[in-house]
Formats: sequence, C-alpha cells, structure tokens
Amino acid sequence: MAPWLHGVFDSLTFSAMLTWGILLGSIYLTVHSIYAIYFHPLSRYPGPKIAAISPIALLVWEIRGKVHSKVKDLHDRYGDVVRIGPNALVYRTPQAWKEIYGHRTKKGQRTFPKDPSVYAPLPNGVNAIITATESDHIRMRRLLAHALSDRALREQEPLLHLYADLLVQKLREKLDHSHSMVIDIARWYNYTTFDLIGDLAFGEPFHCLKDSKYHWWVSIILDAVKLSVYLRVLWFFPFLRPLTRLLVPSYLHQRREASFQLSVEKVNRRLHRQTNRPDFISYILRHKDEESRMSRDEIDANAATLVLAGSETTAALLSGCTFYLLKNPHVYRRLVSEIRSKFQHPSEIRLSSIATLPYLNAVLEESLRIYPPIPAMLPRLVPEEGAMINGEYVPAGTSVSISVWSTFHSSTNFHDPQSFIPERWLAHEEETNGRFAMDKKEAFQPFSYGPRNCLGQHLANAEMRLILAKVFWHFDMELCPESEDWADQESYNLWSRPPLKVTISRADGRYEEDSWV
Repeated sequence: MAPWLHGVFDSLTFSAMLTWGILLGSIYLTVHSIYAIYFHPLSRYPGPKIAAISPIALLVWEIRGKVHSKVKDLHDRYGDVVRIGPNALVYRTPQAWKEIYGHRTKKGQRTFPKDPSVYAPLPNGVNAIITATESDHIRMRRLLAHALSDRALREQEPLLHLYADLLVQKLREKLDHSHSMVIDIARWYNYTTFDLIGDLAFGEPFHCLKDSKYHWWVSIILDAVKLSVYLRVLWFFPFLRPLTRLLVPSYLHQRREASFQLSVEKVNRRLHRQTNRPDFISYILRHKDEESRMSRDEIDANAATLVLAGSETTAALLSGCTFYLLKNPHVYRRLVSEIRSKFQHPSEIRLSSIATLPYLNAVLEESLRIYPPIPAMLPRLVPEEGAMINGEYVPAGTSVSISVWSTFHSSTNFHDPQSFIPERWLAHEEETNGRFAMDKKEAFQPFSYGPRNCLGQHLANAEMRLILAKVFWHFDMELCPESEDWADQESYNLWSRPPLKVTISRADGRYEEDSWV
C-alpha cells in the first residue's frame, strides 16, 4: 500500500468509516430503487413499489402461509398482471395459461422452463418429475404415463374399491354403539388416500385405516411440506444455500431425511418382490432400455414425490368438497339425492357408473375451483428469445406464473366467484338461467396446463368420485360449529388444514327428502 494511503486510513476514525458506509449504502439503495421502479424492463407493470425493489415481501408472505391471499389482493387492486418481485410477474387470465405453460410450436420458440430458484432438490440430490429438466421430464413422463393411463386405472380399480370400502367399514364400526358421533373427516380422508397411494407407489399401504391413526412417516411428510417452503426461501438466495443446515432447525432436516430414507426402503422391498400387480413400480420396470429407463435414484425420488402429490392433494380436495357441501345444505341434499337414487346397493357404485352422475361431477369441478388443492404459483422462466404474454412482450429471464387462487376467485373470470355453485358446470342449467354464460371456463385449469400438467389427474378424479359416492351413500353428515370457518387456512404450497369436525350418522342409501325440508 502506498505510504500516503496509510495516512488516509490512519486519519479515518471508526465513526467516520461507519458514516461513509451508511452514506454509500443509502446512495446504492436509492439508485437501485429508482432504477427498479422507473427504468427496469418490468417497470411498466403495476404492483407495490416494495415488490419492485426487493423480493422480501413475497418471501415473507410465503413463510407466513399468506401468499395466495396477498397475491389475490394485489390482483384485485392492480388488475390481471402484477409485478410481485424485481423480476417476477403473476397473471390471472385464461390466455396466460396457454402462453406460459402451453406447448410452443412455432419455430425458434421453446417451452418455458421451471424457475430453478423455487425448487429445492430432494435429499438424494436427484430431480423427480416435478423438478426435472425438460428432457428428463419427457423421459420420466413417458414412463409414468403407463402407470397412470386409462388402461392402468381399469386394472387399479379393485385397489380403489379396497380402500374406499375400508374407509366405510371403519366409520361404520365407530357407529356400532352410537346413532351419531363427531369425527375429523379430513383425517379419515388422509388415512384413505395415503394408504391407497402407498399401495400404488410401493406395493404396500401405510395401514393408516387399519390402525385408525397416521403412520409416523405420514406425519413427517406433512411437516416436510412446510419445511419445503423454508428451503424454497433459502434457495432463492444462492449465498444462503450453504447455511441451510444452520438456519433451519435440525429436527426438520432429520425428519425430511428420515422420511426419504423410509421411501427408499419401501422401494427396496417392492423391487425384491417379483410381482406383476398393477402398481407404479411394475409399469416403470417394464421399460428397461438404457436410454429411457429410470435410474434407481430416480425411482426413489419419484416414488417419494408421487406419495405426497397423490395423497395430500386428493385428501385436501375431498375435505374441501365436504366442507362446502355441508356449508350449502341445498347442494348437499341434491348430491345425496343423485347418489342414493342412482344406486340401490353399494356394489353398484363402480367407476363406470359414477362417471355418469352429472351433479357429482359438477360438485367436484366447483370444489376444485373454490378450493384448489394446490393454491400456489408455479413459476416459469421466459426463455432467451423473450415471449408475448397477455399481449405484451416480456423479456428473457423474467419469472412468470399464474396465481391459481386469484384466477379461480376472480370476478373477471367467474360470476359470483366466492360462492359454491356447482350449477355453473351444468351446461343445460347454464343455458336455462344464463347466470354463468360469461364465465371464462378456459381459466379453470386445476391440474395445470400443457406438457407439464398433472399426470395423475385421471386417477385423482376417479378416486375422488368413488370415495365421495360411497361415503355419501352410506352416511349423513352435518358440519360442527367449531369448523364453520374451516376454509380460512394458511398455505405452504399445499394447504395447512385444521381438523374438519362433522357429525356423522348411518344412512345406508336411505334418502328421505321430507326429513330435510
């Protein structure tokens, strides 16, 4: 260092250095803020100024489980497209579904990749189908598509009946010595869907229904959902990633790794059993060519992912559907009437027969709209050539997404969006009353859209129809006062659902309309 610099540094007191640091920091923040708000390529888009300057507000909403409601509030204030981060836009229009998530067929156009800052890796460091690159996703999807095809669903139907009937049996046993009783129906739906998806993914259930309690692994992965949000926030800042183990409580890491290890052990047991039963593993193993096959690590990663994606989402929808049915007695009565008048005996309830129940299907559609199982945003990155979205050019590298909650609850897309009205999905009734003629049904994409939409949607729909039909054929329900505000929930990618307390009693196909008038 030059001698004259020694003199300069010697003359600077600590307080002077601190003053200069604050001054320079203030200048930087001022310049950065002015640029972000007025000169950034996204500056023309409306949104709160704090969001243009920093992603902190969005990340705080994520951690608090309020991002779905906060973003809806922003849409209600600013319109169909909102800037929610320095480099992030969120939409709520039907057109944006196609332009962000759809196939891009024109020459030179590429599909929008997932935003890597949002998706933390699994404990084994391998991507599952949800987080895979485009080429790996195509390969994995091709393999898993066989396990989730219509043909596979027909082969899997006995398994669906097995667990739906076991749910009914367990609830009937609880009523053996009582005309009615209060239960947490959401918990029972979870038992059913976890047992079913465990059997489909690993060839063995978790025995939640048999034991009438959660398997320890199920409890852990429900905790892991919230942990995934914390990891997502840390993953957003690359310089914080090495500190993940210090910033997140150690017991959460241990639970996450223990749950993944159990998944690996279950896959091990399934691979050592030589069987052709119609579970997911059997379909994956039928395709063994070197180029397209899944590695063992990929099988582990996808099995763990499919259990969570295929159980919690279905249980959430069943719970939400039950809540809104019981909050709207006229809808509940109409659905029960349709189910019990159609089937004289529970053995008649089959996938083929329930597919013809128009009101049941309308109830499920409306449940998916008003209580989507995944209310989160699913960010994509605009590719390097840029893209037109909603009629405006968006530069490369911008993080763009649809807010499912905002889109499904927007009065610009649906008439009376806060009300549970299955009739909006019945075309002949819509023509009669005309209330829903202006609904933008193409905005309704509960299983996402395009080449990365939900691969298991046919299984989920079949499972939900079958369970609802059997439960409401066998039982009457009434919402308990303590669950009147059940739908007011936090979300951490998935819903953080409280108990759904209902009074349940036997019906066994009995429908006495006069008793409900």
